[in-house]
Amino acid sequence: MNTTPSEPQDILGRRLAVHLDQAQQHLAYDITERLRAARTRALAAHKRSSIEWKTANEIQIQNGFLSLKPGNRFQGLYQTFVSMLPLVCLAAGLVFLYDFHNDQSAMELAEVDSALLIDDLPPQAYADPAFAFFLKTNPSLKE
Repeated sequence: MNTTPSEPQDILGRRLAVHLDQAQQHLAYDITERLRAARTRALAAHKRSSIEWKTANEIQIQNGFLSLKPGNRFQGLYQTFVSMLPLVCLAAGLVFLYDFHNDQSAMELAEVDSALLIDDLPPQAYADPAFAFFLKTNPSLKE
């Protein structure tokens, strides 16, 4: 244990303890016993108020969250299912978005292809940047 105090509070505390110990020698026995009992209670209260570190799983079990009755053989399976459920939902959403995006792209390409096939203009006209700009500025010609 380190006996050299490093902080000013430690130095002040040690000096006060020395003065109190010297003054205690002149007190009556019953007073010294009450002081000793008070010190013991203060140390016990200080030890109880120290921080207790717990894992998240211990706190959840203590509070009753995400736990079933003790001894249930499906508890591990249940916790695994509950923890994997958001991942499964995310994957399903991404698959849905991917499929929707592909459908939209296919519909747009089909619309362009059908417009090219039934139109009187040759396909090279649509590749011309000036013609594309002309179509964008005149929306009535698109139909």
